[in-house]
Amino acid sequence: MSVIEPLLGDVTQLASLDELKDRHGPPPWSERLVANETQQAFLIHQPPGHPCDTHYHLHDEWWVVLEGEIAWYFEGRADPVVARAGQVVYGPALRWHHLQIRGDAPSTRIAINRLGEFHRYDRPGCGPVGSAEQWRPESS
Repeated sequence: MSVIEPLLGDVTQLASLDELKDRHGPPPWSERLVANETQQAFLIHQPPGHPCDTHYHLHDEWWVVLEGEIAWYFEGRADPVVARAGQVVYGPALRWHHLQIRGDAPSTRIAINRLGEFHRYDRPGCGPVGSAEQWRPESS
């Protein structure tokens, strides 16, 4: 049996980003856009400075940046991957990562990964929000 829970109920309906932001109000918030038998997608809206945990996934993940600028920190990379509105970031499975919202405006992104995937912390370098090693401030 398939699990189909589209945000809009009917694929012929549309919702704008502005409508979703009006419904939820100021960041931070997220909303599941779709889930089916293989994948899930979330709309995530965060303010600058909002902390993100260092984690990994068993499956690949990717993001579409809709607004703002975000720096992704990935295990094995010396420098962050910085993406702005209109860009896509790919995160390979099994690499810990976290991100930082840059600038003084909120960011909005769509996160897409395998259905049921969640944040995992059982490797060195991973930790929920509040772990000192996970947060790297913007360099000036």
